[in-house]
Amino acid sequence: MSRKNYDSPAAALDGLLFDGMTIMSGGFGLSGNPESLIPEIRASGVKDLTVVSNNAGADGFGLWMLLQSRQISRMISSYVGDNALFEQQYLSGDLALELNPQGTLAERIRAGGAGIPAFYTKTGVGTVVAEGKPVETFDGEAYVRETWLRADLAIIKAWRADPAGNLMFRKTARNFNPVMATAAKVTVVEVEEMVEAGTFDPDCIHTPGIYVDRIVLSTINEKRIEKLTVRPRETA
Repeated sequence: MSRKNYDSPAAALDGLLFDGMTIMSGGFGLSGNPESLIPEIRASGVKDLTVVSNNAGADGFGLWMLLQSRQISRMISSYVGDNALFEQQYLSGDLALELNPQGTLAERIRAGGAGIPAFYTKTGVGTVVAEGKPVETFDGEAYVRETWLRADLAIIKAWRADPAGNLMFRKTARNFNPVMATAAKVTVVEVEEMVEAGTFDPDCIHTPGIYVDRIVLSTINEKRIEKLTVRPRETA
């Protein structure tokens, strides 16, 4: 048994949580959410959290659980979407929100993992996104300076892992998860499958094990569809 492997989501988070910490949480909509780890953060009672995530789950699912329990005080996100609780807490002043363009959010996280404190982008120039940030001109065009994002803890979800912590993600679950794994002091990964060492072709590894500190098998794999869109079946 790898020393990175833990018996349960609660055990995988043991000793890592504290009030006021910053947590990166993977996922895009309801794809690639760390479904098994989030309920354990809720159960711990830790509070005053800053959470970096593309969005905050959906009604009754994902990070919504931590909003409902009032454990999140600040979100750094790209999409509020159809999360009525997220919207309500923000508009009432109960939740601080730093809204980022989606590509900028991804690059800020990537920069945090790469050790790049700041970078320039055209996205957001001339809008509220650029308020209070330095703007400089390159080749006659204005660019706003954005800073890296780093966290105390990243919680992510992968499809498969080997004992060394090398990860593969499945389809759209390979969203913010890989970059978040690089940008936190500690990365905890829940996986759907554990495989034997040597199973992976090295060219097929999405996240090398050097970025992974703890691994646990998922206990929740609902894979909900946030918005189901169908069309009538064609008759013969």
